[in-house]
Amino acid sequence: MEEQLKIDFKKLIENSNFSKKNVEIKRKNLDNFIEKGFPNKREENWKFSDLNQIISKNIENLSFYNDLSKPNKIEQSIFIDGLEHNKLVFVNGRIEKIELDYEEKNKIEVIDDLVLEKSDNISNSLIFLNNAFVSKYFKLIVKKNYSLKKPLVIYNITNKDLVSKSINLKIDILLEENSSLKLVEFSNDKSTTNFININCRFDLHKNSILKNYKIDNNSNSNIKYYFNNIRQDTDSISEIFLLSSGSEFIKNEINCNLSGKYASAFVNGIFILNEKKHHEIKTSINHLVENTKSYQLIKGVLEDTSKAVYQGKIFVEAKAQKTDGYQLSKAILLNENTEFNAKPELEIYADDVKCSHGSASGNLNEDSIFYLMSRGLNYKEAKKLLINGFLLDVVEKITDNEIKNLIKNIVSLK
Repeated sequence: MEEQLKIDFKKLIENSNFSKKNVEIKRKNLDNFIEKGFPNKREENWKFSDLNQIISKNIENLSFYNDLSKPNKIEQSIFIDGLEHNKLVFVNGRIEKIELDYEEKNKIEVIDDLVLEKSDNISNSLIFLNNAFVSKYFKLIVKKNYSLKKPLVIYNITNKDLVSKSINLKIDILLEENSSLKLVEFSNDKSTTNFININCRFDLHKNSILKNYKIDNNSNSNIKYYFNNIRQDTDSISEIFLLSSGSEFIKNEINCNLSGKYASAFVNGIFILNEKKHHEIKTSINHLVENTKSYQLIKGVLEDTSKAVYQGKIFVEAKAQKTDGYQLSKAILLNENTEFNAKPELEIYADDVKCSHGSASGNLNEDSIFYLMSRGLNYKEAKKLLINGFLLDVVEKITDNEIKNLIKNIVSLK
């Protein structure tokens, strides 16, 4: 693999206009990735999801250079019906459309040709890989005192024209003071067995609000890693919802730093898995100052030989008194071949806090099924009703009714 990395890195440099400084930064990241390699189960954060083994089993002749010089066709059928929205469309890793027709142009700044000027201060081999091979990255700035009138949907599309076996994307979003953004990230994959590595960085200034909904529901054989790094200032709010269902493998990792007083973070998500799909959600909510709040609720329904993992950590700094942190994960296992692994963590250095965590998994309650059947439902209907109620508890946490109804329709919840 090291030889292929160096060949593809050379192609990237030869076909780009990077400065000497940019090349040095990228080469340093490449060296760091070569040294560490893809994560494996010997690393604590990857003990339940051996990515090195997963890629080795599923992708032959993995390559890293993605030629973005040629435009890709956008199929109109990919767009979400019944939702008025702004659009950013990535096809095979290339930005193909920026459409912000509902917004005041001077209130939003879009930069779509940034190059890496410095490395992320994170020791993560997949971030090293992303930094090494991302050619240009995208930045969106929502100006002070402005709230987008309509949701922004980022479409991450792959199709059969994808030649490379990997995509690396980097997206920065800055919300200035008193601004707000409803962001939907929607995946639609028609390519076969690629590695997709997306790094999103969010900077929330004072009194800003981010509502971020990640939807991966289209069945495909891709292997995906999403890393979301969030920094929150005073009185800011982040609301994250994850629908994890479609791809062969997904790891959603969220690192949220509550750096300002009265900042709040809400992370909710559902797994709906079948066949041999393997999905993981990993969260690290870091309470760094006093009077901050976090809430996490993750639920999953698993069948066939699918596997789900939830690793959730609440970290409380010594000076972060009056912290309020809550975390709960639950899973329904529809047969004995499914697997749910949970690793809830509390790391607390302050003494005046209110924090809790918990996890549970098991089969559907047969007494509840029997009760519903005694009221006239058949076994299949009773089972479906119980599953719907189990998942609906999480979906109802979505505060935007339009997006809530969209997700209910996608997963057929009533």
